[in-house]
Amino acid sequence: MRRGWTRDEDNYLLANYADSTPQELEDYLKRSRPSIYQRATALGLKKSAHYFATAAAGRFGDGTKNNGHRFKPGNAPWNRGFRGWYAEGAEKTWFKKGQRSPTTVPIGSLRISKDGLLQRKISNDAGSNSQRWRSVHELVWVETNGPVPPGHIVIFKPGMKTIDPEQITIDKVECISRAENARRNHQRLGADLIRLYQIKGAITRQVNRINREQKS
Repeated sequence: MRRGWTRDEDNYLLANYADSTPQELEDYLKRSRPSIYQRATALGLKKSAHYFATAAAGRFGDGTKNNGHRFKPGNAPWNRGFRGWYAEGAEKTWFKKGQRSPTTVPIGSLRISKDGLLQRKISNDAGSNSQRWRSVHELVWVETNGPVPPGHIVIFKPGMKTIDPEQITIDKVECISRAENARRNHQRLGADLIRLYQIKGAITRQVNRINREQKS
């Protein structure tokens, strides 16, 4: 069962994502790196210029990414010559063209996402799972207004969130920019609480630094 994100976890990300290393975020949140990155993107968060100037970002002084592990001219990849190769007999397990897994649920099915949102399946196409399932409140907005503009998200208006499909109507949702969504989240936290999480994050980073130095 997927573990949804709590308000405390979101608050921690809002206060510390910009300046914390991926490892520090993993250690504190006890979540995988991809999960943290996905949540940060959903909250409209980005790393700070200060973070990118540190060695932890893996960049050079000019801002370019560290290329210490890139292939050098003349190096050959381990899988050269294996393109199109597969183990004998593997083809017996392949899906035939147009064939779907017996566990595939039909289009129109509903589910609750890890964030507690009602989603509807809209496609069986291959690719990202996010393209096959869309939040019902977003579909309601799109049906009335067209595609969601780049850099924007559809959210419930304050106090309007529900998982009852009959209650998800256009008057209960709105489309805002990711930046505006992050600003609202910051406002809900309040300046004092944000500062508290920043201090807590700074202490955690110092403890992790000391632990790394003791192990080295």
